Amino acid sequence: MIILYKIKIQLFRLKKLTPYFLLLTTLSSKAQFYNLPNEYFVGLLTQAQLSKIDSTPNHSSIQPYIPFFSSKYTFVADTSKVFKFIKDDPILDKIFYDHLIHIKSKKNNKFRFTLNPLVNFENGRAYYDTSITQKISTNTRGYIANGYIGKDFYFETMFAENQSFFPHYMNTYAKQTKVIPGQGRYKVFKTTGYDFAFSSGFISYQAFKNLNIQLGHGKQKIGNGYRSLLLSDNAFNYPYLRFTSQWLKGKLQYTNLYASLMNLTTGGAKTPPFTEPLFQKKAFAFHYLSYQPFKRLNIGLYQAMVWRAADSLNRQHIEWQYINPVIFSNLGFYGLNNRNNILAGLDLLYKITNSLNVYGQLMIDDLSNQKKTGDGIGYQIGIRYFDALKIKNLSIQAEFNSVAESAYSNPNGIISNQSYYHYNQNLAYTLQNGQEIITLLDYRIRRVFFNAKLNYILKTLNEYNYYQNTIASFKLGYTINSAYNFNVSLGYQYRNQDFFGFNASNNKTSLYTVAIRTNLYNSYYDF
Repeated sequence: MIILYKIKIQLFRLKKLTPYFLLLTTLSSKAQFYNLPNEYFVGLLTQAQLSKIDSTPNHSSIQPYIPFFSSKYTFVADTSKVFKFIKDDPILDKIFYDHLIHIKSKKNNKFRFTLNPLVNFENGRAYYDTSITQKISTNTRGYIANGYIGKDFYFETMFAENQSFFPHYMNTYAKQTKVIPGQGRYKVFKTTGYDFAFSSGFISYQAFKNLNIQLGHGKQKIGNGYRSLLLSDNAFNYPYLRFTSQWLKGKLQYTNLYASLMNLTTGGAKTPPFTEPLFQKKAFAFHYLSYQPFKRLNIGLYQAMVWRAADSLNRQHIEWQYINPVIFSNLGFYGLNNRNNILAGLDLLYKITNSLNVYGQLMIDDLSNQKKTGDGIGYQIGIRYFDALKIKNLSIQAEFNSVAESAYSNPNGIISNQSYYHYNQNLAYTLQNGQEIITLLDYRIRRVFFNAKLNYILKTLNEYNYYQNTIASFKLGYTINSAYNFNVSLGYQYRNQDFFGFNASNNKTSLYTVAIRTNLYNSYYDF
């Protein structure tokens, strides 16, 4: 009762000061941990720490990280303060540094709970080459909560409700796929808008010192790049069971994950009128072996399998091979061109210096060469430079991705119910196939941040038709509360799409936005 009374008093005082908090300024960030694959620019300070050459092994190529294995996986940020009076004012500390609700045990730190808002209030204008102006907006309300119970149990939950009006190219994508990228299905909102909601959550239990078990609904990412050719947080959330173990004093980490995916086609079972249909299910499993032979090099081996989809009554017929935990054993048994769609890969990270890393991936899905575009192979090469040119908090990254047209589809090189897809989106590479050059820049001066991204995309639709995209985006903002990355920003995006070989109009979009948001997870709208 005493704790609840204190929380009530704090919330009342916080409400009284709300009109003034935008007038105050301070610095950057308080440490915390979120299990989500964090939004790219948000996670850069953590990535910079993990990039340092250290004799203590870390396995940064797979996200979400597991904090029980190392304190390095906690979100890293500057905790210093500009104004001395903030140190002694609990209300200002609550506004700028602490979680909205933060409860923890006073003895032995056996219990900790945080609750924060999840918001995105964004407005803007999109201008097209026909001089048409379109108003765009997003209205997101939700929450994210997490906590520890004892030293071995962690939990997290998130929910967001959204209404959005998107620019033309996003409207086209949503209507074709029937989903909002990474955020699931939608309902029509006011004729031209979209109403959608999504959630995630999980529980994590450290069963032994070297074994962690997670059960939840969310997504994973493998790789050190902006994109991933093996497994990305590009698609919608899915239910999963994940086992992660460490061996050889932490030099070797092994992950087994079992999940249930969904095709947005009827599962066969009859659906009563005016109810949601039952969609076709398919089982998914991946195994990832990460090895750090010495402190500069990390090698990852990957095998994923999409089990054959459910039958006409939406029943899955799973055999023991699905739960087989031995990496590459199913690859040897089924091969790459079996009805059970198998994908294999290699992930590499090399630390040249504490601030300069190179990374890469090789993805192999199909070697049958059934299309003139070649086998289903992809590769990635990238470089990351933290504190670039000896300027603190300046990060620069450059990346090249190339994926053949036949990749991720099965069987016979076509997108089918066995493809490497969930909710009509690729589980890995956002663009599905093509070539892409990405450059990213982020610079932070205390709580002020500026980031920029440039994508050049060349995508082949068939033997004769292709298009190229140039996308440039910039954002200038200020972080209000660093505990849950609550910020305000001004943004600009330019997108130019040129078609070749078929009758389609080229289009240009200029997009201006102003937003106040809690920015914690990725939304890949750059395609």
